[in-house]
Amino acid sequence: MTVVRAPGGSAPSAPPQPDPTTDGRLQRLLQTLATRNRFYREAWRAAGLDPRTVPGLALHQLPFTTKAELVRDQLAHPPFGRNHTFPLATYTRVHQTSGTTGRPLRVLDTAASWRWWGRCWTAVYQGAEVDRHDRIFLAFSFGPFIGFWAALEGAQQIGAMAITGGGMDSVLRLQAMADFGATVLVATPSYALHLARVARDAGIDPRSLGIRTTIHAGEPGASVPAVRARIEELWGARCHDHAGASEIGAWGYSCREGSGLHLIDGEFIAEVIDPATAAPVADGTVGELVLTNLGRPGFPVLRYRTGDMVRRMWQRCPCGRQGPLLAGGVLGRADGMVVVRGMNIFPSAIDALVREQRQIGEYQVRIWTRDDLDQITVRAEVDDGDPNAVAEELMARCHRALGMRVGFEALARGTLPPTELKAQRIRDERAAARG
Repeated sequence: MTVVRAPGGSAPSAPPQPDPTTDGRLQRLLQTLATRNRFYREAWRAAGLDPRTVPGLALHQLPFTTKAELVRDQLAHPPFGRNHTFPLATYTRVHQTSGTTGRPLRVLDTAASWRWWGRCWTAVYQGAEVDRHDRIFLAFSFGPFIGFWAALEGAQQIGAMAITGGGMDSVLRLQAMADFGATVLVATPSYALHLARVARDAGIDPRSLGIRTTIHAGEPGASVPAVRARIEELWGARCHDHAGASEIGAWGYSCREGSGLHLIDGEFIAEVIDPATAAPVADGTVGELVLTNLGRPGFPVLRYRTGDMVRRMWQRCPCGRQGPLLAGGVLGRADGMVVVRGMNIFPSAIDALVREQRQIGEYQVRIWTRDDLDQITVRAEVDDGDPNAVAEELMARCHRALGMRVGFEALARGTLPPTELKAQRIRDERAAARG
């Protein structure tokens, strides 16, 4: 681990101090790790800290943790690395990250920490006003990715009927939703849009299926107004966002106001930093989210750099909740942002523009170079209407929003495969072209 000192200058506005209960949980966690967790003991020594003195330190005095460090530790100490606080026989579940940005990270849970995952998901369901009277359809295959297994555990804890969609194609999932009377759909935003598309192809109005609430995870999107509005229009349901990660836990959820993501009270400590300098940023400024989980001592992460770009606001939400609100949800990824002609562009910004075009289904964004000048081309399947008219409208909208001209390539239906998990829509070909 590397300790990054904040540069001098004026300090950002300070958020409210953690309540005594949260601080007490943090100190107990540090005490446990200082005596039982090899990964953190060695990391603290490498940072010049005596593990015996770590309990009692303020959180900001500890080094950051990154996914790359955890992966390197697992490569050096296979198969699970040293970030397990208890004997391996204590653990009952193993999952792994999706691996979209490199080698998957394996994560372990004890029976107690798995119940903690479920409790975090109960907060997600409560934010979406889902209760034991609902029937929750989980529209994904149940592989090693943790998120939707946790959604199943949360459904069990609130006493709702859970309907798993593993092993089904999209048509069978739609049929199962109708047959079982599902009222809640849990899926990535991209897959919810795809399911609605499949339904319409089959002559089914998605709004006739009885889904009243949709909950989305796996990728930013459900907090983007254009994406949220499109999902709500297609399904006739209220759309809710959720955020989490295999190595952190289910940490955020949206409420009925849809203005951003709430942090789950008491289970996480959030910081927002400048991704370049690691210095804390002022309230309301966009920065990288850093999280510490408190309820998972068996696989803890302290000051974990998520790579998610957010804008934190300390305010009371109209729903009545008070505390850190991430306005607009996850705005993008620090490593997913692309620089085109000197402009910082997040994939979510392009997603919002594309999703305003109701005729567009699956799409992909190609970034390439012509005559040493960066170019952006949207490659999209046009479901309805004149592709030329769709192209002209989208290019005009992108020009106004991004300040640059964007090309358009119309594709035949079915050219781009749908995905149940994180959609990788950006293809940056510039590095390959430079050789």
